[in-house]
Amino acid sequence: MAQKTSLRDFQAYLAERLTSAAKGQGASSWLGLQAGEAFWLIDLTDSGEIIQTPRLTQVPLTHPWFAGVANIRGNLHSVVDFSMFCGGAPTAHNNNARLLLVGTRYGTNASLLVSRMLGLKNPDDFSPEVADSGAAPWEVARFSDRQGKIWRKLSVRALLENHEFINIGV
Repeated sequence: MAQKTSLRDFQAYLAERLTSAAKGQGASSWLGLQAGEAFWLIDLTDSGEIIQTPRLTQVPLTHPWFAGVANIRGNLHSVVDFSMFCGGAPTAHNNNARLLLVGTRYGTNASLLVSRMLGLKNPDDFSPEVADSGAAPWEVARFSDRQGKIWRKLSVRALLENHEFINIGV
């Protein structure tokens, strides 16, 4: 059975890896996450803080995938249910759900509500797959792991620049 790690320990480890990556040290890593039924990979340098899902304030006249806004240490962050945004089922608000603050590096307070975090992934453990011609612009590649599971590579910059993503109103 896999050893469980506390969220605090995982965040400390992630912060250490981010610092190493910023200094050009250590191997490159990806952060794995699950949004609905889909598995995603994000460059560690593009990932942000991971927090438990706080209370969300609903915003009227927005798309169903816009989960609301969250007050995180006095700053308002937009919260997008990433599974719904990608056409999947709504994310359950349970103990596994997390908020990934992805916009900080790019000067925005954007966050993704995801089903669960899957930890750090080594790029060497994945094989490239044929790209889906109908893939969204923020899905920049597809990979398979050693068990044959398909993973999608997320470009945070492309997501944050996407017209649909930034236009939350109906």
